[in-house]
Amino acid sequence: MKSGSRVLARLAAVTLLSTFASVAVAADDPAVPSSGASVLAWSPVQQAWGYRNMEALFPVKVVARGAEVRPLPVADKAIDPSFTFRGETYDTTAYMEAFRASGVLVIKNGRIILERYGLGRGPKDRWTSFSVAKSVTSTLIGAAIEDGKIASLADRVTRYIPELKGSAYEGVTVRQLITMTSGVKWNEDYTDLNSDVAKVGLTILEPGVNPVVSYMRRLPRQAPPGTKFVYKTGETDLAGILLSNAVGKPMAEYLSEKIWKPYGMERDGVWMEDLAGHERGGCCISMTLRDYGRFGQFMLDGGRAGGKPVVPRGWIADATAPHVKKPPYGYFWWLLPDGYEGEGIFGQTVSVFPRDHLVVVINSAWGKAWDEDIDAARMKYLAAIRAAAK
Repeated sequence: MKSGSRVLARLAAVTLLSTFASVAVAADDPAVPSSGASVLAWSPVQQAWGYRNMEALFPVKVVARGAEVRPLPVADKAIDPSFTFRGETYDTTAYMEAFRASGVLVIKNGRIILERYGLGRGPKDRWTSFSVAKSVTSTLIGAAIEDGKIASLADRVTRYIPELKGSAYEGVTVRQLITMTSGVKWNEDYTDLNSDVAKVGLTILEPGVNPVVSYMRRLPRQAPPGTKFVYKTGETDLAGILLSNAVGKPMAEYLSEKIWKPYGMERDGVWMEDLAGHERGGCCISMTLRDYGRFGQFMLDGGRAGGKPVVPRGWIADATAPHVKKPPYGYFWWLLPDGYEGEGIFGQTVSVFPRDHLVVVINSAWGKAWDEDIDAARMKYLAAIRAAAK
């Protein structure tokens, strides 16, 4: 059984999205979510359309691709792993049908050994990441350190977000922010409409100040910095604001400059904005299945793009080390026994297994934001993929 913190982590982004989801598209097609519909309330048909068309429903910034595309050659031999779960045997087709996967991609030694699509999605279609974006945000913080825009993870958060001076974030370091150990009090109860996660960033409290910053600087301290892990969706968006302040440009532009163009992503990405028009550090980059794979391969390659290091030497190992023991957590990465993964609600994962030289991407439209049974089946499928790829 996974910890409650980990379950709530996946659900938190949807709580915010459900409030922001005043849909700009009006259509009679039942596949298009109707005006005011929340992400949590989308039907299976609406999920399949909406997850691959988020830019038609929400304000976004574009992550521009470059002139060249990094090839992902197809291996001579493909795999089709199978596994048994609760008395039923599943191959990839059966897994995707049973658990509503829109894409499965497996890359071994830089070559595709499995690629499948479902739910009406094709190779050129983007799909939302939900909280996989958090892992991208922490990687960009590493890039900002390599560029000298952030001096150190030991820097105080207030150096980059001066509006937090005098708040409970006084004395909190960048490292404590991206491991969610700030010690600031927070209520992540997505069932409580008065919880912090239900209210953060939804109102312009102070003109000229990002509403997330305005809300977060009003929170009290609960524990000394560095002593207590509490999953805080608001802090992942705060990390994004810190990053863009440090580099002096939008997150989408920086992501394009540091990874999208030099690593050779095949299609523009899109990144959802908050109420103030700032990209959400904690949610909702959309990209193609192969571009998710390229991001995983970028991590596996040690964080290099265009022949140059994007992040400092040793950053990948540090970012995916257990800075938090329970639950095992790095810098916005969830840790696996033999690897690590970015995870998003409704079944979005980018899993990296360094010793296997393996990247596995699964995009889905689960019926629930989080489901223990489906995730247990996913872990069985991951194990079968790893065994078949040896």
